[in-house]
Amino acid sequence: MEKPCIKNILLRIKKYVFTFVKWIIVAGVSGLSGGLVGWVFHTSIEYATAFRESHPYIIWFLPVGGIVIAAVYKLFKLGHTGTNKIIDSVRSSEKVPFLLAPAIFISTVITHLFGGSAGREGAALQLGGTIGKYLSKFFRLGEKDVPIAVMCGMSAVFSALFGTPMTAAIFAIEVISIGIMHYAALIPCLVSSLAAYGVSALLGSHPVSYQLALIPELSWQIVLQSAAIGAVSAIAGIIFCVMLHKGEFLLEKFIKNTFLRAAVGGLVIVLLGTLIGTQDYFGAGSQIIEKAICTGVARPEAFALKILFTVLTICSGYKGGEIVPTFFIGSTLGSTVSSFIGLNKGFGASLGLVSMFCAVVNCPIASIILSIELFGTSQIIPYVTSCAVSYMLSGYFGLYTSQKIVYSKLSAKYVNADVK
Repeated sequence: MEKPCIKNILLRIKKYVFTFVKWIIVAGVSGLSGGLVGWVFHTSIEYATAFRESHPYIIWFLPVGGIVIAAVYKLFKLGHTGTNKIIDSVRSSEKVPFLLAPAIFISTVITHLFGGSAGREGAALQLGGTIGKYLSKFFRLGEKDVPIAVMCGMSAVFSALFGTPMTAAIFAIEVISIGIMHYAALIPCLVSSLAAYGVSALLGSHPVSYQLALIPELSWQIVLQSAAIGAVSAIAGIIFCVMLHKGEFLLEKFIKNTFLRAAVGGLVIVLLGTLIGTQDYFGAGSQIIEKAICTGVARPEAFALKILFTVLTICSGYKGGEIVPTFFIGSTLGSTVSSFIGLNKGFGASLGLVSMFCAVVNCPIASIILSIELFGTSQIIPYVTSCAVSYMLSGYFGLYTSQKIVYSKLSAKYVNADVK
């Protein structure tokens, strides 16, 4: 009786060791390739942004940039292919077009070059997902392993771009199905994320982090103030997501031609920025985020205007993503709200950033880890509180309509509902 038992144990050990080694190799290659692509993409965005800032007149060519983006997607026959396609490919056997990678790369650089209000994480997830999908074919992975390979690619490029490897690994696992996490992808995504981070750091990229001027002592008052910022962020997150989804529907309804829609949307963005008299809302707005967090200074209307500019940009067909604009919205909103509730504005801006992120992506664990990687570990409870409140109160709304809310946010109940 003992020999069969020992044999079975050895077979199990062999299986787990083989799987472990397999994913170290696959995830390592994914991380190295994703890190290189992420670094090239990051560098391209930086150059495009620097050129725009030194040549402000270039924003007037935003409508032309929109027409070029529409032409690229028409030429590559991609239609509405985007981040939702990548999420679908993890959950099902949905195909990911190879041309999605160059299309999103080129289009995102164009958007940033001419001042569209967009981020870069959408491009990161699409680039990474495409890399992961085609690496799974190269390694001849089984059907059940392909989703993990896609998540590896997503975490790799996300990590390379933002310099937050832990957030990247957990986000890729958590974003697919809300309420459950694909723990089988933990080691692969972690290895891929760390490898990509190492490559980007070796090539000269610097991780995103912020130095807070003041970190208040923990008290019940701080906890309640953090909860208040989480609640306000949830409301802003719902408004932002609804405007994005409804705005896209309405623009497509009234301006059916993609070229005309991009041109009109770009012109409106440029005219609106000129009317306001500032270029703060063009591009990602990283300097505004840093200013709000490190100094606590933010215009009270900044979050609302950034929502408007980003909705116009994305709904008109420009590419990039919504996460960095979400950081902008959250940090400026948190700073503004803090002035009313007696909280340090810089600390409130940091709370707003992570809780707004949590509200729109429905990923509380990744959001908490993001707070650690961006702001350190000296005061974690306010961030956990803010994210928890934001997650619950944001309901079934989110940026990615391909997400599934598997378990209810209000009870331990299986619902498997679509994100609105």
